[in-house]
Amino acid sequence: MSSLRITIGGVRGIVGESLTPDLIVRYSHALATYLEGGKVLISRDTRRSGEMVTSCALASLIAAGCEVVELGVCPTAALQLAVRDSDAAGGLAVTAGHNPRQWNALKSMRDDGMFLNPDQAADLLDIYHQGEFLKATWDQLRPPSRDDRAGDRHIAAICEQVDAKTIGASGLRAAVDCVNGACSLYAPRLLQMLGLDVVAMNVETDLPFPHAPEPARDNLNQLRALVSASQADVGFAFDADGDRAGVVCHDGSVPGEEMTLCLAAMMILRRGDPGPVVTNLSTTQALDDIAAEHGREVIRTHIGQAYIAEAARNHAAAVAGEGSGGVVFPRINYAHDSLAAMAHILQLMCETGKSLAALVSEVPVYHMQKATVPCFVDRAYSVLEDMRRQGRPDWAAYEDLQDGVKYGNSSQWVHIRVSATEPIIRIISEARDPQQAAALGRFYVNEVKQSM
Repeated sequence: MSSLRITIGGVRGIVGESLTPDLIVRYSHALATYLEGGKVLISRDTRRSGEMVTSCALASLIAAGCEVVELGVCPTAALQLAVRDSDAAGGLAVTAGHNPRQWNALKSMRDDGMFLNPDQAADLLDIYHQGEFLKATWDQLRPPSRDDRAGDRHIAAICEQVDAKTIGASGLRAAVDCVNGACSLYAPRLLQMLGLDVVAMNVETDLPFPHAPEPARDNLNQLRALVSASQADVGFAFDADGDRAGVVCHDGSVPGEEMTLCLAAMMILRRGDPGPVVTNLSTTQALDDIAAEHGREVIRTHIGQAYIAEAARNHAAAVAGEGSGGVVFPRINYAHDSLAAMAHILQLMCETGKSLAALVSEVPVYHMQKATVPCFVDRAYSVLEDMRRQGRPDWAAYEDLQDGVKYGNSSQWVHIRVSATEPIIRIISEARDPQQAAALGRFYVNEVKQSM
């Protein structure tokens, strides 16, 4: 089963298997052509393959006549902010985010620092497949330049949106697990700027990931131990490029990655930022309950940061994000920003005087089950089409077909979709009763398998 994925989000694969130098060169050359040879900013995470992938991309960008600025290792949100605040035509992030270390990816963005929307990405992919690329003459080639301050400007922008004085006066101790990724330099620095006592682990950017670089519940054991050993008030974990954040309470409990967006939304809506809440179809229904408490609408989109960010901008959202731990703060930028999520959650703790565990206890309780079924991409879409033809089941009050198939009512829902990053079908179910959530998930896993 091929690991290569070429989608609106970019190109992603296993290095040395499906993500080859030739493919990297062609995709980067297509991006340079799409951007008409304009200035391009490029960043990466800390994967061992990062320098190789970046070098291949640089060759193509320069060959097309682009002025290239290397930002080095920094969170993707810092790259997006740098692109927005510069005269760049676009940006390129070399990162596979939460994927294991053998993976890498190229993510393209436009001149406002946002990822390409579906129509723009389709245009880029047309150029890629046609293979007609912009070629600069010898006298139009320019060496790349360097900007090592993008990450610092990013955390300065975050500090402007929270009350550093109140946070610093709290006396909180925060523990962080940076998974030796792009947040390794910046998460401890941000916490120090906010005046907190910081305990950090896995901040060696030249070492491999110590565990899977996804801040999901199963990967937070090291952080739980650090929180306990250091008697920290809260713990934060990040993925490889700083898109996603997970949290650990002072007592070692792990609320789950869905809680990151819920807590951030509580802070933003409490502050009174105007606008609706934007999230995807697979995010917990608890977010709807939080929004309703503040009289806000929830707008749901396809899964993927590009869809979330585009909808957040189009609807002038107060806050946006996904249950994976990625949160968009429109006051800062239209990017998944784990460092901003950390700062706003700390702000919420300080303003309310409550522990993270106490705040989590205020979030409406739902139980979510996640399952996957390996499936070739071509067959996976046929499976989803078979399910659509079956129609809405009797128990469901609504159906949503904008990204796969989702059925639900006021107390439960199930969402079946083809993954954009892996050759699998995802089945996510949620209900107020844990047994009902599990039963719903099992039923549709079997439905998917029988359709294959």
